[in-house]
Amino acid sequence: MTPKVAIIGAGFGGLCMAIRLEMAGIGSYTVFEKADGLGGTWRDNSYPGAGCDIPSHLYSYSFEKYASWTRRYPEQPEILAYLEHCADKYGVRGKIKFNAEVTDAAFDGTRWQVTTGGGEPEAFDVVVMSVGQLNRPRLPAIPGMDDFEGAAFHSARWDHGHDVTGRRVAVIGSGSSAAQLIPRVAERAERLTVFQRTPNWVIPKPDAEFGAGARLAFRYVPGLQRAYREWIYRYAEGTLYPALAGGWSRDLLRKRALGHLRDQVPDPELRAKLTPGYPPGCKRVIIDSAFYPALSRDNVEVVTEPISRITPKGVETARAPYEADTIVYATGFRATEFLSPIRVTGRAGRDLAEQWAGGPEAYLGISVPHFPNLFLLYGPNTNLGHNSIVFMLECQVGHVMACLPHLSGGRRLEVRPEAMAAWRTQLDAAMARMVWGDGCQSWYKTAEGRVTNNWPGPTPLYRRLTARPPRAAYRQV
Repeated sequence: MTPKVAIIGAGFGGLCMAIRLEMAGIGSYTVFEKADGLGGTWRDNSYPGAGCDIPSHLYSYSFEKYASWTRRYPEQPEILAYLEHCADKYGVRGKIKFNAEVTDAAFDGTRWQVTTGGGEPEAFDVVVMSVGQLNRPRLPAIPGMDDFEGAAFHSARWDHGHDVTGRRVAVIGSGSSAAQLIPRVAERAERLTVFQRTPNWVIPKPDAEFGAGARLAFRYVPGLQRAYREWIYRYAEGTLYPALAGGWSRDLLRKRALGHLRDQVPDPELRAKLTPGYPPGCKRVIIDSAFYPALSRDNVEVVTEPISRITPKGVETARAPYEADTIVYATGFRATEFLSPIRVTGRAGRDLAEQWAGGPEAYLGISVPHFPNLFLLYGPNTNLGHNSIVFMLECQVGHVMACLPHLSGGRRLEVRPEAMAAWRTQLDAAMARMVWGDGCQSWYKTAEGRVTNNWPGPTPLYRRLTARPPRAAYRQV
């Protein structure tokens, strides 16, 4: 009997899982999506300038290479359109339940009971969690936030009904999202104040449009798109990954970033504010060529003093008040709170949140002891700082597909605790070689300093490890 599968989330991972099931002739699945449309983070993040820092032809499924990309680095509308295209082409849209936010997933000893808000539980043999890491906005705890009299919103919940033209705008945060939206806002705002807690390493973004000729070549020249995709992938592995692992390109990355800063920011005082005091790669490296010029505009000010409070009329530091009628919180996401706020209950009433009290962990980032037939996509320690997360998602989906034949007829598969312990030891040893270690603060880490988000190895290794379920790691329960 073919297992009945619940897929939670209709972003890149959830759609990939659904498409692979369709390709295998398995139609007994349902995709639960909390929003009214698919796309996940590419539906939510629609702020001005939103886009991806991985080239288009790699930030896409290997089975749907898509020759219609218009830019080397895709922007949000085009990525969302690509996902819509994939959902329609492979016939999975009809299997998506929209406006169906899963609140509970509980294993009853035989099957999983999946509950959505206000609904009755529905039984499934397999649950695939694909809720992402960057989907729950993190707002800072600043006194006076509720007192602000103007418009205030998180970058991932952009208020498109609020026009920033001619306004005094405060952007709190200067990470990846801020770097993309600041140039667009600076062009329209009367005054833009950027509150920066920590500067970022920034390298140039060699973006370009693909003309009609290039798109035709990608579509009709045999092997061209595959070769281009492979070149991007190999460059990322051969040049960017070593910089994160203390390899040969670490100093090269630093020199490139400092040269970019020197070339684009002539003011020495501003340049000093924008020079990081930590190793490149400790936080996510920003790939952008418009960020620094925007910060150098006459109508833009970068403030590095800590924020004391939000006032009804703006933002205040110990040094001065800054008037604003619009506040944008570009303050990231609750990335280390995997699966939250879904309550997940495994065998014998085991609560996943309690099991993860010391930090989320999963074997291969996919399977968790005591939670049979539960699989995670984009789970703990599977994020990348140098390559395409879509590659990792396809590896994970392939692993789940390889497990499914072992689950027919009501059988249940669970990773062994000893396999999880061995995996944890391997991760810790690999993590010790990476730049994200001691003294480095980022969204990759819990408050206790444990790196729960990033994968510390090269991606070819992850592909080999996830290629098929090792019998020694799993057991039937």
